Amino acid sequence: MKKLAWLHVHLGDRMLDEINLDVIDQVRAAKLKEGTKATTNRYLALVRAILIRARDEWEWIERAPKIRLFKESNSRERSLTAEQAKRLLAELPEHQREIVQFALATGLRQGNVLKLEWSQVNLEQRHAWIRGWESKNRHPIAVPLNDAALSVLRRQVGKHPERVFTYRGKPLKAANTMSWQHARKRAGIEDFRWHDLRHTWATWQRQAGTPTHELQKLGGWRTGAMVERYAHLAPEHLALAASRIDPLLSGYTLATVGQEC
Repeated sequence: MKKLAWLHVHLGDRMLDEINLDVIDQVRAAKLKEGTKATTNRYLALVRAILIRARDEWEWIERAPKIRLFKESNSRERSLTAEQAKRLLAELPEHQREIVQFALATGLRQGNVLKLEWSQVNLEQRHAWIRGWESKNRHPIAVPLNDAALSVLRRQVGKHPERVFTYRGKPLKAANTMSWQHARKRAGIEDFRWHDLRHTWATWQRQAGTPTHELQKLGGWRTGAMVERYAHLAPEHLALAASRIDPLLSGYTLATVGQEC
């Protein structure tokens, strides 16, 4: 609705067949003044989708302009420091604070957190799971529950018979709400999406020394390629590997020094 409201200001007085490339360029320039290329792409993609549907399904127009989007990098990682996370949590209302804490503790995606059911949780065994049809890669995800995650879950007990996270007795349906956005701004955190909580969790795991293969299983990634982008955050194990040939090189170094003398 937010995107449609913004587009209405710029396109609301035009007929669909009046939206040509010149008009699209005006929309692109206007949005770029307010946001990034990635954000502009979201608005342009919406216009493109509407025009294509108006042409192919509704038959309201005969042709649609070919709208090109900016190229985007697929390697965006934005994570919080521990101090930033504390500031954000302090600004959030209680129900939002609980789901954010749980996301930071488990690395689960927004949809998996919001739709988590008690039937997927075993507090005694400190274990939860995401069913295969609910995961992004269609494979079940085992979720070992650390102390932080368990604390959050125990505070939810008795609030709802089926769903874990609720607000005023009803299951939560959204996380990226106005209260989230306002809390983020009050905490002084910019360019941060709800999904970046998952990047934060993965970053903290790597900085704590979690190996790549373990992080892959914890995060439910199907291949190691997505996890490798966090490899540079924990170089300690590589430093250990590099030092294994020191005994071989030390003799060479001493011999070289002797020759120079």
